[in-house]
Amino acid sequence: MALLTGGESCIKYSLFIFNFVLWLAGTGVLAVGLWLRFDLQTEGLFSVEDSPTVFLRGVYILITAGALMMVVGFLGCCGAIKESPCMLGLFFFFLVLIFAAEVAAGIWGLSNKEKVVNDFTEFYRQNYQNYVKHRQPFLKDTLRVIHFGLNCCGETGTVIDSARDTCPKKDGLEAWITTSCPAAINEVFNSKLHIMGGVGIGIGVIMIFGMIFSLLLCCAIKRSRDIM
Repeated sequence: MALLTGGESCIKYSLFIFNFVLWLAGTGVLAVGLWLRFDLQTEGLFSVEDSPTVFLRGVYILITAGALMMVVGFLGCCGAIKESPCMLGLFFFFLVLIFAAEVAAGIWGLSNKEKVVNDFTEFYRQNYQNYVKHRQPFLKDTLRVIHFGLNCCGETGTVIDSARDTCPKKDGLEAWITTSCPAAINEVFNSKLHIMGGVGIGIGVIMIFGMIFSLLLCCAIKRSRDIM
């Protein structure tokens, strides 16, 4: 073990805690991605020709991101607690890659927002129309996820009897006329954009602090070992 000052030891254990939380978060993200990929309600989407590429890519991105977060968290935890410059260097390298990917994804998302909205809306309309005609079980599960998640029903807000079993139960006039799903999809992507942007900026700031702390700790470890 290197001889670290009080402040450097504080950075060491702060970095360990940060990476342990990152590892736990990565485990959660990976679990969500695997659940969406293999759950009976959404598994059918991966074998349908007209499934939305945005959704499929999103699931695989979740799986990849979760696995990467777990690896990065593990490297950070071990690098900090074992005071390993090699592991801390790898941790810093992966953080730089993730930060660059986040910036690239944010730029892509802003520049392709309309395409994402249109693709998801078209996917919903195709599934809604196919379910009304053919009543396929996996389409019912897909529509229920969208309807309950967005609190909407139907293409126009006027509920068709054959699709009522996929919608949230409501009383009175709302049982027949409710928010249309294309309008709800558009609202989510537009009204929640600043929230998603804020979350992305917050994650980016945390990553920057993680990179700074890893460099400081790595330099402190090397300096103390040179003295010894």
